[in-house]
Amino acid sequence: MRRSADVRADSTTLCSLISSCQSAICLKWGRALHALVFKDGLGMFVPVANTLVNMYSMCGSHEDSELLFDDMPERDLISWNCMMASHLTSGKDGDVLNLLSRMIQARIEVNHVTLASALSACSCPEALRNGRAVHALVTQAGLQENLLVGNALVTMYGKCESMAEARRVFTALPDPDVISWNALLGGLAENKQTQEAMELFNAMRRAGAKVNHITMTNALGAFSSSRDLALFGATARLIISAGFESDSSVRNSVLTVYSKGGDLRSSSLIFDGLEPPKTLVSWNVMIFARAHHGLGEDALKLFMEVLRGGLAADQFTLSGGLAACSSLALLQEGQQLHGLIVKLGFDSILHVANATIDMYGKCGKMDDALKLLGAADRRCRQTWNILLSSYARHGRFHEARAAFRDMLESGQRPDQVTFVSLLSACSHGGLVEEGLSYFSSMASQFGVPQGIEHCVCVVDLLGRAGRLEEAERFVEEMPVAPNDLIWRSLLSSSRIFGELGVGRRAAQRLLERDPMDDSAYVLLSNVYASSGSWGDAEKVRAHMESIRLRKKPACSWIRVKNSVNVFGIDDRAHPQGDKIRAKLEEILATVKDAGYVADTRFVFHDTDEEQKEHSLWVHSEKLALAFGLLTMPQGSTITVFKNLRVCGDCHLVFKLVSGALGREIVLRDSYRFHHFAGGRARVRIIGDDNICSNWNIFCLHLNRTHPSFNHFLKYK
Repeated sequence: MRRSADVRADSTTLCSLISSCQSAICLKWGRALHALVFKDGLGMFVPVANTLVNMYSMCGSHEDSELLFDDMPERDLISWNCMMASHLTSGKDGDVLNLLSRMIQARIEVNHVTLASALSACSCPEALRNGRAVHALVTQAGLQENLLVGNALVTMYGKCESMAEARRVFTALPDPDVISWNALLGGLAENKQTQEAMELFNAMRRAGAKVNHITMTNALGAFSSSRDLALFGATARLIISAGFESDSSVRNSVLTVYSKGGDLRSSSLIFDGLEPPKTLVSWNVMIFARAHHGLGEDALKLFMEVLRGGLAADQFTLSGGLAACSSLALLQEGQQLHGLIVKLGFDSILHVANATIDMYGKCGKMDDALKLLGAADRRCRQTWNILLSSYARHGRFHEARAAFRDMLESGQRPDQVTFVSLLSACSHGGLVEEGLSYFSSMASQFGVPQGIEHCVCVVDLLGRAGRLEEAERFVEEMPVAPNDLIWRSLLSSSRIFGELGVGRRAAQRLLERDPMDDSAYVLLSNVYASSGSWGDAEKVRAHMESIRLRKKPACSWIRVKNSVNVFGIDDRAHPQGDKIRAKLEEILATVKDAGYVADTRFVFHDTDEEQKEHSLWVHSEKLALAFGLLTMPQGSTITVFKNLRVCGDCHLVFKLVSGALGREIVLRDSYRFHHFAGGRARVRIIGDDNICSNWNIFCLHLNRTHPSFNHFLKYK
């Protein structure tokens, strides 16, 4: 109206109008006001320029914000703070710190807002050194008691995994507010210090601090495992009594607690009970939970529901979809999802990039994973861990060792996940002394506590080398209580080396924990069978039948075009069954010419040699291989998947076939990839191929196989 009346708007009016444009849908109006500012000659007026910089940032047009800032002939402190806020919003933490450096060099006086922004840019363990440097500037400026800066310091130290320093800053605050309490509570939750978080939560209530929905969300974030669910009851009652049960963020946090704890039934009940429309956060929690707990097919169904329901998938949705593809080793779906990520512009976001690298590694495409890696000096710790675990999974043990050295040289410090990957690589590569050296250096050299997952790897390492007495001594002396994985590893090793005493003791410990553990009975039966104690082996099997306990059936599958073909042992149900059997006979003749002799040690039934050889020859992975040779063109790679560990006889056959027929073959079992080419295997079997290390359970999250993939393909 003022423009139509030929009345010129002043800077105050324009700043007010520009400030009203606070989202992407208002960007066109913001640009129009910018043009008006330029026309009226107010573009060089610092307050107006500052408002424009902030407007472009709030509307998500960060490049325009930066261009405008760089073109300003004069800047005040607000200009610098606005640009720092823009970089923070766009995730450019390094640029925030660069601006602070420029301000210091230009002797521009900083204030509490400047330093709080700089602290917010130090949000990961790798940025701790920078965060401490900014803390020194805070002290130099005398702002350590400023509440905004103090809260930013507590948050920074929490995100950098330095909770002792976070507590010191919090304690020094003269009058902490609810934001201060929430910052410390959130740090404890992020660092999985559940007990400490609950103690702080109770202290907060005793101090009379007002609890809000952020407090409850942070408190709930401390519950991160099945063990924590036992402590959850009191917090759940408080949520209801305080009236937060209807808050969407709190309900999503409750959903996350049950999902992380593995109580998928309760999480499903809560999810189904949410009033429509369900938020994207709720969908993301459900997708991640199912992918993490081995239900990749269910996770992908949920992912497709999000896309079909019209919700705009965000970085977390896409990462969850990648995790589901990883758990099922669905390369084609993972590649399609990668294309969607690039199209939507999420490929530059760190955790999405890491999830993509992890997907390619778990789907057998190590070369594609390596192409996505950035320069060594720009990789975060999670990226290094993914690289190490991928190398270990693919049997590239020497590359894993070299990557660890490169990681240390780049300035990154290893954590618990790093050492699980390293120890697993050493175990599967037969590098016993090197693995023991890594284990002993964890606490002494790197300050990383030795957890149960590392002890499992060491027991497996010693067991594969036949050092079972040493493994038993280690179990007695290790710093944490043994779990079922420890005893299962010992039991598996005892079968290979004929240690009946160790096997019986390990089986007894397993069955004390779970009398219905089918794997314990099967392994014990195999221990007896390997030692020739067929009567004892038969008694174990008879006992399993009497309690109606069945072993997990083995199956293998191969994907040809868009069809997944699943095979069981001696499976005759496939439509091309006759052709597959004929191909098997061809393969047998071929490998015998190459020197194959059936390794009947892998048959655990008291039958004659001929029957044992037949039993070996109809293993599910051999059937899948025969089908692949029948249907896949020469020159293509044959990829076979198996839900259990591949046996040594099948490993030998795959190797011989790759040489005799000139085919590249990849076999992924429940633990890792085996690559065969030119009659050679990249992964050689140390000790025996049936030893269960279970290392993937802790950091690699390999598939707990779901062979009914054809059901999923209908959802594409």
